[in-house]
Amino acid sequence: MTTPDWNGAIARARAHAPYLAQSLDRLPGLEALLAAGDGEAALAWARSAGADASDTGSALRREKRALALALAIGDLAGAFPLLRVTGELSGFADRALDTAITAAIQARVSDAEPAGFLALALGKHGAGELNYSSDIDPILLYDPQLLPRRDRDEPGEAAQRVARTLMQLMSHVDHEGYVFRVDLRLRPASEVSPLAIPIDGALSHYESSALAWERAAFIRARACAGDVAAGEAFLAAIRPFVWRKSLDFGAISEIGRLTQQIRANYAGPPFPGPGFDLKKGRGGIREVEFFAQTHQLIHGGRQPELRLRGTRASLDALAVAGLVDPEDARVLGESYDRLRQVEHRLQMVADQQTHKLPESPEALDAVARLDGLPDGAALVAELAEISERVGLRYDALLARHMAESSGGPAAAPRGDALADELGRLGFTDPEVLAGRITGWTSGKVRALRSEAARAAWDAVQGPLLAAFARSPEPDRALLRWEELLTNLPSAINLFRLLEARPALIGLLARILGLAPPLADALARRADLLDPLIDASAFDLPGDVATLAAQFARGEEDDDYEALLDRVRRRVGEKRFALGVQLIEGSRDPLEIAGALSRVAEAALQVLVDATRAEFERVHGRVPGGELLILGLGRLGGGALTHASDLDLVFLFTGDHATESDGARPLGATLYFNRLGQRVVAALSVPTAEGALYEVDTRLRPSGAQGPLAVNLDSFQRYQREAAWTWEHMALTRGRVLYGPPAGRAELERIVGEVLCAPRDPAKLREDVLHMRSEMARHKPAKGPLDIKLARGGLVDVEFITHYLQLRHGRGLDQSLRGALAQLAAEGLVPAEIEQANRVLARFLIASRLLAPDAQEPPAAARAVLAQACQCGDWDQLTANLASARAAVARCWGEVFGEQLEID
Repeated sequence: MTTPDWNGAIARARAHAPYLAQSLDRLPGLEALLAAGDGEAALAWARSAGADASDTGSALRREKRALALALAIGDLAGAFPLLRVTGELSGFADRALDTAITAAIQARVSDAEPAGFLALALGKHGAGELNYSSDIDPILLYDPQLLPRRDRDEPGEAAQRVARTLMQLMSHVDHEGYVFRVDLRLRPASEVSPLAIPIDGALSHYESSALAWERAAFIRARACAGDVAAGEAFLAAIRPFVWRKSLDFGAISEIGRLTQQIRANYAGPPFPGPGFDLKKGRGGIREVEFFAQTHQLIHGGRQPELRLRGTRASLDALAVAGLVDPEDARVLGESYDRLRQVEHRLQMVADQQTHKLPESPEALDAVARLDGLPDGAALVAELAEISERVGLRYDALLARHMAESSGGPAAAPRGDALADELGRLGFTDPEVLAGRITGWTSGKVRALRSEAARAAWDAVQGPLLAAFARSPEPDRALLRWEELLTNLPSAINLFRLLEARPALIGLLARILGLAPPLADALARRADLLDPLIDASAFDLPGDVATLAAQFARGEEDDDYEALLDRVRRRVGEKRFALGVQLIEGSRDPLEIAGALSRVAEAALQVLVDATRAEFERVHGRVPGGELLILGLGRLGGGALTHASDLDLVFLFTGDHATESDGARPLGATLYFNRLGQRVVAALSVPTAEGALYEVDTRLRPSGAQGPLAVNLDSFQRYQREAAWTWEHMALTRGRVLYGPPAGRAELERIVGEVLCAPRDPAKLREDVLHMRSEMARHKPAKGPLDIKLARGGLVDVEFITHYLQLRHGRGLDQSLRGALAQLAAEGLVPAEIEQANRVLARFLIASRLLAPDAQEPPAAARAVLAQACQCGDWDQLTANLASARAAVARCWGEVFGEQLEID
């Protein structure tokens, strides 16, 4: 790092920047501090420069001039980095606005606090990146109920008086200079609206009639002055306007059109040279900002970590998220910093808000020498390289995502032309189908009633129909697409996503044609496609702790209902992506089952934590009592399918006779039963984001007739004295999912003792065979592919396993695969049963998506099922299933000594 050259900076300022030279002459005390190299003391001196002023305006103008000088010399000396300079200028703008608001209100109501009147900082001010001679673009809002005013003043009149006084204080120019030029044109409907807008009126505008550019403006908005708390509440209220829940590729076309307008209206030189505009020219400051903001608008609704105000910080975050190439982020960030530095040099010369290189060679040389370069030619050469690097990257962004023609996509074919196209693609009955498709845009489908929606549909209709025609089940895919469209309230974002990511079109066609459950999920939430644009969507989810952290992460002001929605949304995305991995054949179904279980366990942890916190706010905590949750069935075994429910048992530690310590105390048993009910609701009740899981609590002690939650002592006593054999069989897959370490350990001890307790082998065998016979009689197979309930299927594998676990106290692994491996090692089952279980399990997991009704699916789905089950074709799969069932039947005979009849 180079040593700051304070005296060289002062000399260059005196030689090449008349405004700085004049300020140095007027502020000799400040110059002395700067010449001594004490930058921090100089800034402190500048902040107090208006302390002895006679009025507010004079105090602010003096501070502004002194601060501008100190920052300029520190910048030129190399002592203050760019963000220090822009941050200090932005901080002063905040203080100045706050001071002006207070002064304006107190001019009418002495000693009043600035409640109910606020300023929102936008643009570079909002980002903390104000340039050296910038204006500021605040939006002024007020609350008619809170704004201090005289009794005879109407709220609107009082607010406009405050706004006018503020403008006068900030913009007045005299021999001491000025504070800031203030531009209020970014307010809603600025051509007709008053200077200050009621908060409710602004909310209505942004919720209903705001323009596209206003979304980009609010990326960097923050409450900066006046009633800051009210400003932050306002920004939280309009967050859904700025940050869309689904990927918003429409932002690219919106910013692309704005860029084309700017370039069309720009009359300066196209390349750096005299008169070139560093802000508006190709490869300039604005294009770096638009590059970052475009990606933020697309992805920021789904990834809160991208909602940063600073341009450089935003580029870095986009690179970390994998949305921008790290090298591009580095080049753009460094280019941006240098462009902003040169912009500051231009403005230091005469304190003018200019972004253009001087026309005359002498003036251009002066700016270059102020910066420390030898002459204007050196500066132009450097800027030419920078603008080319930026311009190439920004042009590539627009070229990837939008058509160059201003007329938009050509209209999609209709009528006879559409019928001809459908016939060429190979659809059956193309005339009838063409009529149906044309009907979609004629008002029959709500999502296609707007002109914008129809234009977006025109852009993807051809590729979509072609993809449906190529899909394994064209007619089925098209029918499900029609159902999806009919159910969606809006489809513009979906169309724009498909246009921006054409590879998703083929995937969508396969989903619609092959997997009814995934197609149904898409009909409820089209944005489930959004995560699939990222290659990481085809990675298996991480461990439970990582997933829980992802599900829990949200906005600071999220309430309980927002968390319920967020968990449902993120779980839905994970489950959908895992389903896509399965039908695409990229993962073993057994891996998918483990991942689905981790997702469910993470969701349970997050929701139980949140539900407990809500419950404790009202009822407090039970001294010595803690909630425990035991998972059974496929969740306990860590191998869910897409159709699995969650088998849960609620327990608690401590004495059932104690009482909670909250404002509304409850006895321990009632407390944990109500808490359990709340947890079940958190997991199962549909919200605005839909349902999450079905929860089954019938495996609790005494079943549906017993309380939802019992303490550990009661659970232990029930399992030892009253539980049926089938309850102990269920307990073999019991896994503690939630609770404190000590409680978990105690529950695991109890379960272990129960499972290892001595049993009468004859009675155990009799009970197990009777239960399986009754199940076969009352719950027969639902179809030819019900590999779970059919004899020789997975239920029989489970009965064999659980019987041997209880008889011998061996193989006590909650997962069926782990238990069978241990039992085989002990010589209690033949090795072939392990392979049979894997064959049957893979088929069950895949068939829940591809043949959910247990009937033989169409040929295309059969092929995908075969691939998922690691078979070459359907015939090989059916042969493998038959072989696996035969192996199960042989094992059944060896274990129970009776023949198992399989069809």
